[in-house]
Amino acid sequence: MKAEQLTEILETAAQQLGVKVRYETLVASGPTGGGGLCKIKGDWCVIIDKKTAPSERASILCDALATMDTDAIFLPPKVREMVAQRRVSLTKPC
Repeated sequence: MKAEQLTEILETAAQQLGVKVRYETLVASGPTGGGGLCKIKGDWCVIIDKKTAPSERASILCDALATMDTDAIFLPPKVREMVAQRRVSLTKPC
């Protein structure tokens, strides 16, 4: 599956969970990621740098969805598996 297709599927899933996805120009001093999940005025939002490559956009969205309950929404089996694997990696102790 192409990164653009994966990103689109993950964006749709996020919206179904009530998570807004925003693409903005992010300016930071030093090495940072291309965005992430945050809560703004009580609403969940994923903010992604406009300059981020499609594969990194998909990764950021996958990380965000891995922190949420995705059982109630449809995800293609490969995408569901990817989110589940990311969930396991995020919950492993350091």
